[in-house]
Amino acid sequence: MSVRPFSKDLYISAQMEILEIIATITGILAVVFQAKEKIYAWPFGIISVAIASYIFFNSKLYSDFGLHIIYIFLNIYGWVMWLQKESDKQVRATSLLSQKGILLSILITLAGSFILGYVMQNYTDADLPYFDAFTTSGSLVAQFLLAKKYLQNWFLWFVVDIVALPVYLYKGLYYFAFLFFIYLLLCVYGYFSWKKQMNIELAQA
Repeated sequence: MSVRPFSKDLYISAQMEILEIIATITGILAVVFQAKEKIYAWPFGIISVAIASYIFFNSKLYSDFGLHIIYIFLNIYGWVMWLQKESDKQVRATSLLSQKGILLSILITLAGSFILGYVMQNYTDADLPYFDAFTTSGSLVAQFLLAKKYLQNWFLWFVVDIVALPVYLYKGLYYFAFLFFIYLLLCVYGYFSWKKQMNIELAQA
């Protein structure tokens, strides 16, 4: 009886699946702790996005790859920003984004989506370039708003997750699709949790 040789492709596939699982678990923990306004959300976030960047590069989702490289630095930035707090608070206080800030966030997201989508479509072999570009552009803006602790970050994250979920299903990244489904639920929880805490802080001011 002959022994079937071990497939290199099978090994790589198993390796990627394990990495997806680790990135999924740490990603969920990061968002749960962010929704609960816990400072140790950020190291979990760094681990998750670092692994995800490697996976997206191998999946030819170059916008997402670039996004997650930037995420590493934004997670460090968020960690620092959340430490800027009043002495009796655990983390930085939540605030509301102005109407001008909301409009600017929308414009940056849309402009970034069209510019990056055009570049990816015409100069790379990226799949679904405009969908990929929207999740990249929207996520960058949402992550910045999260780091600054603006309540409206959860609205933008919700839209990004709605778009990203079917993209990952199409690419066969099922753990990431599951992750973004959980993110959708956590966006709702995070919004109401932050809003409740913000109202408590305003009442005590």
